[in-house]
Amino acid sequence: MPKMKSNRSMMKRVRITGTGKIKRKHAYMGHFAPGKTKKQRMHLAKYTYMDKSDMPRIHDMINYKAK
Repeated sequence: MPKMKSNRSMMKRVRITGTGKIKRKHAYMGHFAPGKTKKQRMHLAKYTYMDKSDMPRIHDMINYKAK
């Protein structure tokens, strides 16, 4: 049986922390970013963690076993 392949686009969008959480960037920082306030842009620029309800689906996409 062939090896399982990771979803490469998802691998580029997320990072796995040492504790097994998945870090991701916020949305809404594309071409409409200059129209937002500085406070909004500062908060959206920070990384956040993937929601627990999405974890199983993302783990399947990246072939990562949770610790």
